[in-house]
Amino acid sequence: MAFQIVAKRDSETVTMQRDSSLIALAKARVWASEGWNVTIVVRDEAAPETAEESLFVPAVVTDRQFDLSLAG
Repeated sequence: MAFQIVAKRDSETVTMQRDSSLIALAKARVWASEGWNVTIVVRDEAAPETAEESLFVPAVVTDRQFDLSLAG
């Protein structure tokens, strides 16, 4: 399983990819603590990719998303 961390703040966007859920969550928490809006996208690597997904466009269909924003 692959985990993509997307952190957004103002006009900046940072994208990281990790194989470990523990590392992905730790990195996401650090970014969120610094004021970034963080989303973790979980991808099942066993699922076949379409031609569009193989280009890795962030807006392409994803399996699951978790929002770690500190609002609340």
